[in-house]
Amino acid sequence: MTEDLPELRASDADRERVAEILRDAVAEGRLAMEEFDERLEAAYRARTYGELEPLTADLPAVATAPAPLSLRKDTAAVTAWSERIAHHTEGSGAGIGILGGFQRKGRWTIGRRFTAVCLMGGGELDLREANFAGPEVVITCWALMGGVSIVVPPGVEVDVRGLGIMGGFDSREDGTPGEPGAPRVIVKGLALMGGVGVERKLLKEEKRRLKEEKRRLKDEGRKELN
Repeated sequence: MTEDLPELRASDADRERVAEILRDAVAEGRLAMEEFDERLEAAYRARTYGELEPLTADLPAVATAPAPLSLRKDTAAVTAWSERIAHHTEGSGAGIGILGGFQRKGRWTIGRRFTAVCLMGGGELDLREANFAGPEVVITCWALMGGVSIVVPPGVEVDVRGLGIMGGFDSREDGTPGEPGAPRVIVKGLALMGGVGVERKLLKEEKRRLKEEKRRLKDEGRKELN
């Protein structure tokens, strides 16, 4: 039962299934268009079953649907992550920004241990298209009157352990369960009068795809209402 596993990560298929239930509900007059828009937006933002469950809890479709939310491991997702974990590659191990900056983004491989040093400078680590040298990556940040920005894709587990002195480590993404087969990213180190931020972001192409899909569902709902 999904209510027993509220923190389990939801897949794209789960979000699409909820969106379909909402579309049927608005076509049957069970939801007003304004409420449909709100719930649909919340469905595409949802990360866990616990966030998806309330969106259809008051709709009869949930009771009749054979499997409203999939609890199986997404084999395709596991395969996709395994292809991005390059066990026999060392990968990049350091980035230094002193009175300047460094950037790692696009197609690159991050090593099992990566050290980021920023002294009155900045660094950016974008892992959305990156490969990983192992299933667990440790990023050690030394931000001294500087900053390090780390961007991870949805599905990656993040563990933030850094210490901030007149500075800080952003731990908003800390503790969210990862997808099956996804790597784990540990962020540690020291921020002295500086900062280290970790943020989850979709790629622009993925954002565009979800936006187009949401627009399509809205259009279909309006057509059925007419």
